[in-house]
Amino acid sequence: MKSDYLGILSSIKQDIERYEISQINKPSLIVVTKSQSNEDIEKIVEAGNKCLGENYVDEAIKKIDFFKTRSLEWHFIGKIQSNKIKKISKYFDWVQTISSIKHAELFNQACEGLSKKMNVCIQVNIDREQSKSGILIEDLDDLIVNILPLNNLILRGLMAIPSKINALKENINSYKILKSEYDRLQHKYKSFNTLSIGMSNDYKLAIDNGSNMVRIGSLIFGERK
Repeated sequence: MKSDYLGILSSIKQDIERYEISQINKPSLIVVTKSQSNEDIEKIVEAGNKCLGENYVDEAIKKIDFFKTRSLEWHFIGKIQSNKIKKISKYFDWVQTISSIKHAELFNQACEGLSKKMNVCIQVNIDREQSKSGILIEDLDDLIVNILPLNNLILRGLMAIPSKINALKENINSYKILKSEYDRLQHKYKSFNTLSIGMSNDYKLAIDNGSNMVRIGSLIFGERK
């Protein structure tokens, strides 16, 4: 744990503020709190951060229960397992990693049983990395067409994790492709308003190239042990 993590968080927020074009387009910050204690999350919340991201369902549920009296927005940003979908549907407000119609239908069914609507993003494997989840960009339209009729899902946009090598070399091609796709889809679908790209290693590069949501954890807290 970094001793000055609140200071680092403040610096990140100042970076984000500098990219603000308008109140509508201001990038939002998801603080990734996986592996962090309730005590440290409390400090993050007290500093004004209400949007939190978690990768692991069972770990997250304990935190969500602990903070259930607070007005927080919880984003699931991990790999989806079919047997965890009911739990994710119950506890989270957003799922950013939809990449199959099977999972979308299971979320829709679970949310219907809860009388709930879930915000979802489609995860795109923009650099075709075997180690990452997500659909290929050429399959995007087919998945969208199948998700739109699911009444308990609100399709909010795209999520991606560009290659670390590209980020290190500041190769912006993948970011530009994602922004182009996002712009095209935003003109077609009224609920489409989120381009979730950018993590601790590339959030400035991502915002420079059109991201309006970044997900940052290790830069704030230090690498997870």
